[in-house]
Amino acid sequence: MDRHDLLESYLANASTVQQQIDSYNRFVSMGMQKIIESQSNIEPEVSDFAIKLNGIRLGTPVVIESDSSSKRIMPNEALARNLTYSAPIYLTYTPVISGIEKTINMSEVFIGELPVMVKSDICYTRNMSREQLINEGEDPDDPGGYFIIKGSERVLVGIEDLAPNRIICTKEKNGVVSKVFSTTLSFRARCSITRDEYGVYSVLFPTVSKGIDIILVLRALGFSSKDILEEVEDNKEISNDMLLNIDLSKAKEMSVNDAIMELGRMSAPNQAKAYQEKRAEMQLDTYILPHIGSKPNARKEKAEYLVRMAKRSSMVAYGYSKQDDKDHYANKRIKLAGDLMEELFSNAFKFFVKDIKYHVERTTARGRKLNVRTNINPDALTEKILYAMGTGSWPAGQTGVSQVLDRTNFVSALAHLRRVKSPLAKKHPHFKARDVHGTHIGKLCPSETPEGTEVGLTRYLAIMSKVTVGADQKLIEEKIRELKLLDGKK
Repeated sequence: MDRHDLLESYLANASTVQQQIDSYNRFVSMGMQKIIESQSNIEPEVSDFAIKLNGIRLGTPVVIESDSSSKRIMPNEALARNLTYSAPIYLTYTPVISGIEKTINMSEVFIGELPVMVKSDICYTRNMSREQLINEGEDPDDPGGYFIIKGSERVLVGIEDLAPNRIICTKEKNGVVSKVFSTTLSFRARCSITRDEYGVYSVLFPTVSKGIDIILVLRALGFSSKDILEEVEDNKEISNDMLLNIDLSKAKEMSVNDAIMELGRMSAPNQAKAYQEKRAEMQLDTYILPHIGSKPNARKEKAEYLVRMAKRSSMVAYGYSKQDDKDHYANKRIKLAGDLMEELFSNAFKFFVKDIKYHVERTTARGRKLNVRTNINPDALTEKILYAMGTGSWPAGQTGVSQVLDRTNFVSALAHLRRVKSPLAKKHPHFKARDVHGTHIGKLCPSETPEGTEVGLTRYLAIMSKVTVGADQKLIEEKIRELKLLDGKK
């Protein structure tokens, strides 16, 4: 067998940019609806009035001509006429008056346009034969996987990042640190527990500038000293660490309410008690491990998770477990076009909801008749999306996410569509992060990387590597609970 037969056979049946297309298709079919569901109620400051958002629908790529007529548009026409290859977004809403949904007034409205990925499920060229593509003036060998924004071909470069919602434990200067990047649909919070050389734990999460006593946080979450010790009774050294922390803590005798008030005093000093309590509860529900839940009924589960993080740091400190390797590819995830579009659409939709609130409140203040349809500005959503895709500046503060597709030759275009960027700063050495790791073999090309400051930080997927688009974790968890393989408390 010729050494190229296997590769040729693989490329004849698989697209080199399938990971980008699959990721975008998942965003269109599931991601957009999830974002609508997470922000389904718009409650402007108008008495007895709200808007409930129901479903979202994406049309097929069209262009609106100067005479206001619309017609279908193909990718080559969008390129030739310097247009955006995009599809209209329609949203179904229901007015809620005095708490009653007026389903008779349910309506669908145009809210903006979404750029369409070439060769995705909503692209006209998706299922065309080679002859049909030639007749339409399209390149039959074009792999797709990119967008056309105002006549410019743009690709969303994959972003490499540490795996979310996974405990990663490492030895650092100030002790052993267990950290987790707790990530939900629209929010990412870094929560960590540091164990110093004496065995004292401190908790760090967004909104606090220095570590907080772990026992105080656990008491505020509803855990008693007995509950804490029951979680670590299987290991003598870890039990000793917890006993030391309980003994040193001022919170060991506090009630749950007292612990919440103390947390409020630390986070909002010199404020009214009611504000301090509200601030502390918001921290417990929103900023500590938001992926577990953002309601008070998830607090016990959060406390168990924090104790597990503390146990992990002690296990590494005592040598029972090895520290995690941050450069191991099992601890990494790649955000592809669909994940990046989800971040962008979520951010743009928040802005869109605020815009509707503002217009509804202004209309009511002026004493005019309230009509939801006239208070929706489609440009608010479209401009936010097109600005980010045109400049490459993403909501999370990343730059260079959207790039002009390199068309020097066919191979350079394919390579660009398989590019993966690290979020680390180019100016810093990051020697270990730039090195080739053993787990890269088969996933990343070990030799294809630019020279200079980006060496090792900009990488390329290996020609036969595939990226899975992920699965719904909550759905899997529910199935496991149904099969009784997972304890309902854990």
